[in-house]
Amino acid sequence: MLGSGLKQPLTLPRLLPVRTASLARGYASSSDPYDVLVIGGGPGGYVAAIKAAQHGLKTACVEKRGSLGGTCLNVGCIPSKSLLNNSHIYHQTQHDLKNRGIDVGDVKLNLPNMLKAKEGSVSALTKGIEGLFKKNKVDYIKGTASFSGPNSVDVKLLDGGDQQVEAKNIIIATGSEVTPFPGVEIDEEQIISSTGALSLKEVPEKMVVIGGGVIGLELGSVWSRLGAKVTVIEFQGAIGGPGLDQEVSTQFKKLLEKQGLKFQLNTKVNSMEKKDGKVMIRAEGKDGKEQELDANVVLVSIGRRPVTQGLNLEAIGVELDKKGRVVVDDEFNTTCKGVKCIGDVTFGPMLAHKAEDEGIAVAEMIATGYGHVNYDVIPSVIYTHPEVAWVGKSEQQLKDEGIEYKIGKFPFLANSRAKTNVDTDGFVKFLAEKETDKILSVFIIGPNAGEMIAEAGLAMEYGASAEDVGRTCHAHPTLSEAFKEAAMAAYSKPIHF
Repeated sequence: MLGSGLKQPLTLPRLLPVRTASLARGYASSSDPYDVLVIGGGPGGYVAAIKAAQHGLKTACVEKRGSLGGTCLNVGCIPSKSLLNNSHIYHQTQHDLKNRGIDVGDVKLNLPNMLKAKEGSVSALTKGIEGLFKKNKVDYIKGTASFSGPNSVDVKLLDGGDQQVEAKNIIIATGSEVTPFPGVEIDEEQIISSTGALSLKEVPEKMVVIGGGVIGLELGSVWSRLGAKVTVIEFQGAIGGPGLDQEVSTQFKKLLEKQGLKFQLNTKVNSMEKKDGKVMIRAEGKDGKEQELDANVVLVSIGRRPVTQGLNLEAIGVELDKKGRVVVDDEFNTTCKGVKCIGDVTFGPMLAHKAEDEGIAVAEMIATGYGHVNYDVIPSVIYTHPEVAWVGKSEQQLKDEGIEYKIGKFPFLANSRAKTNVDTDGFVKFLAEKETDKILSVFIIGPNAGEMIAEAGLAMEYGASAEDVGRTCHAHPTLSEAFKEAAMAAYSKPIHF
């Protein structure tokens, strides 16, 4: 609940009239306050700044990191996907190419070069955002912002000195940070966060991952492929996070176990201690039995928390909820007039694409009075191999809400392109409303799931039925035919299974 009587954010109209008055105003003089000031240059913040500027609003963005893109670009989505892709190629070269008729000689890991490739991707994209700021005339201020009033912030500049910035509208987009493990110091060498997991200097012999959510599974997969023996300890009874369908989670765990990852579910970590060059972990199952594990490296991946420290929110009366998130209404307004908030630092899933959509919506609200985010159609992806992707509610959630549904499934084992690629693990699963056939959710585990889920999101955004998808021609041979056949299975029967 969001508290303070403010409403839960709602889906706003899809078709938005755009006013052109803001475009005619042009840019204010340098002595005038900004129309929009964004605090935070991550996916939500930089997108909000660009969109506001595109509407003709004089806009600035304050970022304390010194490079744009936030956690996602610098130490999150982008570098982790680089390592996931390249570690998969390395693992496939070692274990799979011979079966495909490709003989390769002495295969060796060059970890420094793999990390260098990751940094190259990050650097290019960061500079790309700076280029977009220049193109759209967004002023980029490098420093740490703190509210001095509802329409002003003090900025401690990274190169020294202070600057006061005034704006008619201020958007908080400060994102999230790693949730620490109580009583444990993260040194980023032996006890590491997701940030440290992106830059280990060598492959550990044994790694323990605390937390079986998206981040833990992705980074655990990277180091497992590169040669580490990885054990994942998860407090819950399933992996992948609370939104993942139970059937998909169960299949996912089996496939990761085949790749060498080990799991201890329904287990909590009581303590960690560095000793004799290793980390000793004491864990306890739900049966009360304690055990001790040792590892060369422990990855703490128990979630993320909103970043609000140092913003001086109390000075302007911005309210936080019990989880430390900024409270907002259905137009992203905080409890301080003129201050809005988006992204990880407020309600909803901590996902870059959710923040991006909010960034566009909040800028459009300021410029035109209208904006749109459909919170029922935000996809999630786990970029392991196979990938796992979903949009909409799980079977358990639908049951809890008393919604009657029907299921359509199709395995990649029966898909011609998957068989040709020798990559047949997984399936597509549709959940459609029983009476109307309207698509309620789609879950995919298998090759290219992260790309394919976009079709599900588009179908759901326009209120499509499973039959609408099933009667839409899909190219042959493609993996997307499995998507079509799963839809057919929901309202009738598939052809190839």
